[in-house]
Amino acid sequence: MPKASLEELATQLRAGTLCAASLMADATDRYEQTENRLNAYRNWAGPCAMVQAQAVDRMLQTGMDLGPLMGIPVSIKDLYGVPGLPVYAGTDTAFPDDWQRSGPVVARLLSQAGIVTGKTHTVEFAFGGLGTNPHYETPLNPWSSWDAPRVPGGSSSGAGVSLAQGSALAALGTDTAGSVRIPASFTGQTALKITHGRWSQDGIVPLSPSLDTPGLLARSIVDLAFLFTALDGSARIAARDVGGLRVGVVENVVWDEIDPVVAANTEAAILALEAAGAKVTRVRLPHAEDALDIFRRGGLAAPELRAFLDGNFPDRIARLDPAVMARVMAADDVTASEYLQRRAALSGYGRRALEVFDTVDLLVTPTVAISAPLLADVRDPDAYRLANMLALRNTAIVNLLGWCATTLPTGLDGNGIPTGLQIIAPPRHEELLLAASLGVEAVLGAGPDLLGPPPL
Repeated sequence: MPKASLEELATQLRAGTLCAASLMADATDRYEQTENRLNAYRNWAGPCAMVQAQAVDRMLQTGMDLGPLMGIPVSIKDLYGVPGLPVYAGTDTAFPDDWQRSGPVVARLLSQAGIVTGKTHTVEFAFGGLGTNPHYETPLNPWSSWDAPRVPGGSSSGAGVSLAQGSALAALGTDTAGSVRIPASFTGQTALKITHGRWSQDGIVPLSPSLDTPGLLARSIVDLAFLFTALDGSARIAARDVGGLRVGVVENVVWDEIDPVVAANTEAAILALEAAGAKVTRVRLPHAEDALDIFRRGGLAAPELRAFLDGNFPDRIARLDPAVMARVMAADDVTASEYLQRRAALSGYGRRALEVFDTVDLLVTPTVAISAPLLADVRDPDAYRLANMLALRNTAIVNLLGWCATTLPTGLDGNGIPTGLQIIAPPRHEELLLAASLGVEAVLGAGPDLLGPPPL
């Protein structure tokens, strides 16, 4: 797996010192060496991707440049439409062929001749934070031991695994309550949850249109910023020095029931930022508890997914993952009045909670409060529900309040699983968020250097 950043690889491709076919050959080698254990992909597109990579090399040789992501191997979560690749959305049956139509996000990638390595596994309809899927073998966390496999985080479970595997150098996921940040944290990657509405959800199987956002995963914040600007069409983002940066450490909720090593790694990261000149203060995040109370009662996702299934695929309800089905069926008890009250309450909480940014530039929390659970442990429904809620809690707050966030690695926990620092910004402040995250990464170190390679 190349150590160079995406920007460096893009420069080498254009200089002729690297070819896209060799990048894809390396990705294929990594896939073939580990996929039988890791199970990152629902559909591997390697042979087609190699043909596309060879075509990219010929275009580059003639001076044709279609965009920054030209020739870069990218995995795509199996919720997105990609022409020629079936959509399962984690279910037991492929969707009708018209779901393969690409929406704006995939279209931007394809228009730049980014190379799609395949469709990665997801929790069924993206409705879960641990990454499990009973219809197919759950992707395994590449940092866990062979004899005690752990979950990869979800719902973009295969996305994080594909990056750790080295079969892709960037990944498209989605985020409704943490679905790119949790797998990124558990597998030692970085991720960006954008503001709801900044990018279109068209061409993506929905879970909760009120909360769903496209999301990005990458090996480093440097790569994440490059990927974001390439797909967003915005200007290159320069790192913001952490000196003088006003960082608010959220005190309420996010430390409850936390794994001691996760807490220690987070505090060590905060101390490092303070030593580098950041102005660190402890703050209380308004309405976090109120928003989470709605979330624990099914939030908006359960009734919105139930409405989607009733209107499009009622026959699939009886075949759902039991962990998903329980929440879908519970949505029957949510009246229209209750649903509308939840939406109005969350909108109000998000507006009023913005007052926290009057005194800080950004907020930080542990990304996930717990270590990745053993896969064997979460086969018990009660254990699953407890671990799922703890995995989702810190990240879900951002979605519920309507903000944007990144995560980046902070070290390994007592089980040898990566831990993460979540950085949160107000809505539509992705450029500030990524600039500051670049500065934080410069202090803490990029994941591959900080963590070393996963044992695979």
